Amino acid sequence: MTRLGFNTRVSFPTGEAARGLRDGIELFRAAEELGYQSGWAYQRHFDNYLSSPLPFFAAAGQHTSRITLGSAVIPARYQEPILLAEAAGTTDLLIGGRLQLAFSSGTDVWDPVFGGVSTDARTEGQRRLARFVSAVAGEPVHTVTSQRGVGGPPPGTVLRVTPHSPGLRDRIWYGSGSIASAVNAAEQGLRLITGTILHDVPPGVSFPVHQANLIAAYRSAWLDAHGTPPPPTAVAASILPATTTELRNRYAAYDLERRTHGPAASRPKGALEPTLSAALPPGMLMSPVYHGDPGAVAEAVLADPGLSAADELVLFLPPAFDLADNIRLLSDLSLKVAPALGWTPAGAA
Repeated sequence: MTRLGFNTRVSFPTGEAARGLRDGIELFRAAEELGYQSGWAYQRHFDNYLSSPLPFFAAAGQHTSRITLGSAVIPARYQEPILLAEAAGTTDLLIGGRLQLAFSSGTDVWDPVFGGVSTDARTEGQRRLARFVSAVAGEPVHTVTSQRGVGGPPPGTVLRVTPHSPGLRDRIWYGSGSIASAVNAAEQGLRLITGTILHDVPPGVSFPVHQANLIAAYRSAWLDAHGTPPPPTAVAASILPATTTELRNRYAAYDLERRTHGPAASRPKGALEPTLSAALPPGMLMSPVYHGDPGAVAEAVLADPGLSAADELVLFLPPAFDLADNIRLLSDLSLKVAPALGWTPAGAA
């Protein structure tokens, strides 16, 4: 493992969004001081979590100088590709080329709000993602064919998204949960990040093994499609090293809650309850939680084939944890576990 990151929902109790956003910025600043190379934030609409990552990253980037800031993930299904490309280019330039954007295709859950389309959610998500990637790369988005309005560009003008941020195209990721989507991401020239829920898992295959198989399939597909070594891959994981009895009990309780409530576990006060429970649909698995003594946790991570296969380990922070809880967890992981995994803090000699 060469890079260490974290993933936060930037969560907040009902009525405390302003404090939650400020705490989120402080979390990125603290992680940078600890030597973390990356920080990721999830997008979630209509709930007690961050809904608009790009302005958040633009703000957090003014309080940090080295750590990369990434979305994990943005569902492409409800994004207007050209407007998002403009916002992404602006954000990346403001924070010195540190933006990382991970996408998923998205679902149709919010069609009554954002509007539906005639195609299925995945097809539409992939269409919008491809248009976004093309626009971010600086490719033409339109050629003017006729004069429209007063002051518009003349016919024949080729339009490209501005401001253009060179290099951003190479920092576009896809959040893959299946081998098929990982192969598709490789063929599209997108980087790979996997989360804490995987799907299309064959019967009898464990989460760590499926994650390792997914990474291997991505790397093979990249080499076949591009003829070059694949870029680094990242995996999100629940890793909670306990340095006190109190923390050991608390992390064990979180593990139990997650195994009994599934994605509904660890929510800030007032947050909506997800429809998914611990009884996930067939073929869908949730990652294990590694907790306990730091030495035992390090051994468990090294023995996990999915985590050991990745280049970047991204700590998934429990959404109900507050700023102090999260900083303590980031500190303990970086000081007590990560060195045993071969990690060196950013900025270290």
